[in-house]
Amino acid sequence: MIIDGFLEFSDSQAVTTTAVGTNVVDISVARSVGNGEPMAVCFSVVTAADQTTGDENYTFDLEYATDAAQTTGVQLMGRRIFESGTPTTPAQNADLLVAGYVMAIPLPPTTASENGQFIGVRYTTAGTSPSITVNAWLAPLKDVGQYVAYADNVEIS
Repeated sequence: MIIDGFLEFSDSQAVTTTAVGTNVVDISVARSVGNGEPMAVCFSVVTAADQTTGDENYTFDLEYATDAAQTTGVQLMGRRIFESGTPTTPAQNADLLVAGYVMAIPLPPTTASENGQFIGVRYTTAGTSPSITVNAWLAPLKDVGQYVAYADNVEIS
């Protein structure tokens, strides 16, 4: 699977505190999205999540906003939560967040009246020393299992 740079939210983005992705997908104007071919935002862990003190938590959000900085008109469209130690529902164990782990948040179908112009991701961290490096991109849901991570600058023949 080839990832289109225009559909990429994070490219080896180091996350140590709450942050938005380094890029958003601008859909030009507010419009319905996710109707037709089911879509998802895929996340791939590049560097495993730090769990040194056992209190580190990581939340991955998919959202729409009315501005590219994701500060106005923000609407949560999907979320995955990972907690160190013993996770509480609905969180999953942060032990899953090892290099190469891939997960997805489906993009729900919307109408033009309920979403903004920009699709983006937000990473929320908590705990003593949270740290993780991730990639994130928009792709057809059917392609989620097709993603294979290769080291940068490696020639594949």
